[in-house]
Parts: sequence; structure tokens; C-alpha cells
Amino acid sequence: MRKDDKNQLVESITTLLNTYSNVYITDTSNLNVETINNFRRLCFKKDVKLQVVKNTLLKRAMDQSGKNFEDIYPFLNGPTSIMLSDTSSLPAKLIKEFRKKALKPAIKAAFIEESIYTGDNLLDVLASIKTKNEMIGEVIALLQSPVTNVISALQSGKHTLAGIVKTLSEK
Repeated sequence: MRKDDKNQLVESITTLLNTYSNVYITDTSNLNVETINNFRRLCFKKDVKLQVVKNTLLKRAMDQSGKNFEDIYPFLNGPTSIMLSDTSSLPAKLIKEFRKKALKPAIKAAFIEESIYTGDNLLDVLASIKTKNEMIGEVIALLQSPVTNVISALQSGKHTLAGIVKTLSEK
């Protein structure tokens, strides 16, 4: 590969790293062509970008991206694929679903919203991460719950309160 081609590839990977806030570094080695194509189709359907990359070019792109990927560098060995998504847990869910049929892909590391997770043993943790919108919805529901309870207690108690006041006034 010529130097110009490598530089162009590094630029395209850098653009991808800057576009997506969630990057999974995976190992898809030992998967046959049919299996890897099935996994690619699954990723495509769920709007997750899957790309096989050379470790040296990926490291250069990570350096150029302006994000802190340093803790991921030790995991850039052997065959490497990157999975890019706007939803933090979606790639992990896809891997978990696909591993019902195959032993791989395995997670080497993940860069999720400025946090780094390393190791395949965190697959369940990564799959259970809530999206930003889900977290906002839960916080709003928690904030509304006490207000709703107070309002409903006041509304249901107005008849009781009126009855108590009437009884006291009659005495």
C-alpha cells in the first residue's frame, strides 16, 4: 500500500472516530466468510458501522482524532475490527445476540462517551448501558413522581378534609 493510500485511509478512520461517540474494538478472527457476512448484515440493519482495520493505521487515526484513546493501544494487536455507533449499548447487544450462533466477535476494548472499557468479560455491562435519552426519561419520571403523589393525595383528601371540617364545626 502506498503512503498516500495509507494517509487517506487514516484520514477516513479519523473522520469516523470523530463522527461517532461510541467505538468498539473487536476481534472477528476465525470467522468464516459466511459468518462474517451475516454479522455485517446484522450491523447494517441496526445502523452500526463495522470496518476491518490495520492496527497501526487505527492507532495513527486515534492519535489524530483528538480524543484520548491511549488506554486502548495495548489491545491493538491481532486481527481488529471497529464497530461504530451513536447508541452506546447497541454494538454490545449485537455481539451478544450474534454469539448465540458463533463464539466471536469478542470485545477487546470500547470507547463509550469518553470512558474506556477493556475486555470481553464486560459484554453484559456494555449491553446494559442506558442511552442518554433513556437516562433523561428516568430522571424526569423520578422528579415527577413525588409531585404526582402530592397532587393526587390532595385531590383525594379534599372530600375527607371537608368532612372533618364540617364535623368539627357542628360540634
